[in-house]
Amino acid sequence: MKTTGIHHIAIICSDYESSKNFYVNILGFGIIQETFRPARNSYKLDLRINENTQIELFSFPFPPQRASNPEACGLRHLAFAVENVEEAISYLKSHDLEVENIRVDEITGRKFTFFKDPDNLPLEIYECS
Repeated sequence: MKTTGIHHIAIICSDYESSKNFYVNILGFGIIQETFRPARNSYKLDLRINENTQIELFSFPFPPQRASNPEACGLRHLAFAVENVEEAISYLKSHDLEVENIRVDEITGRKFTFFKDPDNLPLEIYECS
């Protein structure tokens, strides 16, 4: 099997409107399609990160909490590429988000840090330029 990239990342949220606001209005991801699924009492919001990658944001009534943060077996965190970590931190803080101190990747020498979405999903910004 040969893969050509990541198509989408699926996230289940506990408060749909709060998470929609976070991913659309703060992180700036564009809405591709928003669908309400009455049989599941659930929304599915398709968001564009870039031309090749999407986030599928799901809402379900009463989803279970994440097992631990972030050392549970499974997905650890999502990392978004940015041109300048300091500028990204300033932007996130202007939206009252808590951001950890900058770290330096001991292997690549690149700067990165973490913040969280409305459900405490750990998100990383990683300087790629």
